Amino acid sequence: MKEYRKNVAAIIINREHKIWLGERADKMAWGFPQGGIDKGELPEAALYREMMEELATNEFELIAQYPGTLKYDFPADMEFPTWTYAGQEQYYFLIKLRDTAKIDFNSHPEEIEFLTYKFLSLDEIRQIDFDFKDKVYKKALDYFEPFIIKGEN
Repeated sequence: MKEYRKNVAAIIINREHKIWLGERADKMAWGFPQGGIDKGELPEAALYREMMEELATNEFELIAQYPGTLKYDFPADMEFPTWTYAGQEQYYFLIKLRDTAKIDFNSHPEEIEFLTYKFLSLDEIRQIDFDFKDKVYKKALDYFEPFIIKGEN
């Protein structure tokens, strides 16, 4: 049986209901902040920890959580030095950045996850091919769509 790494992922919107997309430091892809859940840690606590580790902010409002988890498999040629999971099983959260939020990728210089970011509309995000994460990303976005477009003109 395949073993999946327990993980959280954040889809972030701003006050214009645009979606945050970050360029990974390894330059392999653009994506959403995500990270593993520590033993004994609840998914929501992992979300707050990961946001501090990757973006150095907890200035956000939790809008919604995907019911259950979503899984994806890693490509066969993808290797990790410290673990051998088949993929990731993720809890997805939709969060809204507060206007006071400041993002700092260098807050944990030993493990910088992103180089830069941009905010895109839901339609623009849907045009992107996220490779092996594409189906999971799109499924989470479909679920969160009513919350994302709420308030748009």
